[in-house]
Amino acid sequence: MIQINQLKLPVDHSENDLKRKILKILRIKEDALLSYRIKKQSLDARKKPELFYVYSVNVNVRNESAVKKKVRGGQISFGIRESSYEFPVTGNQFLKHRPVVIGTGPAGLFCGYMLALSGYRPILLERGADVTKRMEDVERFWNGGTLDPNSNVQFGEGGAGTFSDGKLNTLVNDKLGRNTKVLEIFVEHGAPEEILYQSKPHIGTDILASVVKNMRDFICSHGGEVRFHSQVIDIQTSIVDQEKTLCALKVLDHETNETYLLNTDTAVLAIGHSARDTFVMLEHRNIKMEAKAFAVGVRIEHPQSMINEDQYGTGYPDSLPAAPYKLTANLENGRGVYTFCMCPGGYVVNASSEEGRLAVNGMSYSRRDGENANSAVIVTVTPEDYGKEHALSGMEFQRRLEEAAYKAGQGKIPVQLFGDFCRNQSSHGPGSICPNLKGGYNWSNVRQIFPDEIAESLEEGIRSFNRKIPGYSRDDAVLSGVESRTSSPVRILRNESLQSCVGGLYPCGEGAGYAGGITSAAMDGLKVAEMIAKKYHPFDKRSDA
Repeated sequence: MIQINQLKLPVDHSENDLKRKILKILRIKEDALLSYRIKKQSLDARKKPELFYVYSVNVNVRNESAVKKKVRGGQISFGIRESSYEFPVTGNQFLKHRPVVIGTGPAGLFCGYMLALSGYRPILLERGADVTKRMEDVERFWNGGTLDPNSNVQFGEGGAGTFSDGKLNTLVNDKLGRNTKVLEIFVEHGAPEEILYQSKPHIGTDILASVVKNMRDFICSHGGEVRFHSQVIDIQTSIVDQEKTLCALKVLDHETNETYLLNTDTAVLAIGHSARDTFVMLEHRNIKMEAKAFAVGVRIEHPQSMINEDQYGTGYPDSLPAAPYKLTANLENGRGVYTFCMCPGGYVVNASSEEGRLAVNGMSYSRRDGENANSAVIVTVTPEDYGKEHALSGMEFQRRLEEAAYKAGQGKIPVQLFGDFCRNQSSHGPGSICPNLKGGYNWSNVRQIFPDEIAESLEEGIRSFNRKIPGYSRDDAVLSGVESRTSSPVRILRNESLQSCVGGLYPCGEGAGYAGGITSAAMDGLKVAEMIAKKYHPFDKRSDA
């Protein structure tokens, strides 16, 4: 196989243009081209408004050796072999009970998917509702209804990522092909094929919902089971070979308000970054955890047309997608400020999960056709900022900010113009940018939510971003808060076999402190499933479940 890199074409090119370019570079006729597949596509806007797509393409030809003799150049590599992800089913120990996956966010869903595919018949427990009912609950809340603490933007089938921009890029080093496998599974269950090669792939919350449901159906058709409204409220252990080992989970059925014991010797803790009551339970059960750094801040909104013009130049083609951006700044006070989870053509959403506390997040639909761009602008906080009293100090710091946000917005999303944020005064209405929000909002003083140093860092960071995107610090940019659920405030410690201090209990994904986003969480789900498969034989259907 031949790989062509740095293949450049204008953004308005056709598929036939790409094919002709391949033939020209390899100096072959059309009948010698057997097939080609795009490996990567990225947008080159360095010479805007002259814009190009840049490709890496894998090509099969009739006589590769003949092509090699007549073609030279650093952009061409010969003898390429595509490797594929391999799931190791090598374990020889027998499970007494079916493995349990706690949580159906990306980590739990992909872990359960691979276990079901490989014959382990997992039971997935989800405290929230199935994705269809969950979307109804969320829309009702956004339209003024009561918050359901177990079915909201944070909890329910698909996890917090279901109500997000659906970004699928990751910075995780991936030598084993887990990233590609995650994207392939998404595509197999309804995601667009372009995510396999786009440099910044995304799905969008509307498509993610159907993909999640299709993955659940696959799990169930392969011997797995998904139980909704089922919250793990306690764990039971026994001593085996002088080691504390998992033996059962205590589960609360929210529909019947009854509890039951689920016997299992293997459970995956894929609980998500907002399972605060579960963190408390784990601390009471002496599961080793530690506080970790995370970040807090605000959402900022600008016209998407302003961002497009900055990123693409004037007169950019209408065919281009809504432009994203990523900004960072190192401040004189030693803190870093950066944008996070930028949502082109998106919405700011009320992402609360606890009564009397308010958090926001960003969300885009697949078309990204909203009028505003929004992004989190956040400042890293560490245990030095919020205290080192115990592992849950960071969680308590998040709660204090969210209580302040709830109070500032009188129960709705607090919103403020950036100019008023700098003057530390409440706003009373919009400038030329109307907020694009899901959920009610009130004009307020968002700055008062934060400790002074964080508020000053946010102001300085936003002003510095104006040097990179003119207009970024305009007075009428809309801020809302509080962005507090950027990542888990704790890490549940795990050993080389990925188990906690309790044997058979596998911390996994973003909530456990080992991921940051949909793709990295899903990849960690695969990693934990691999470790289980290396230890245990697929579940024997004759065993006691």
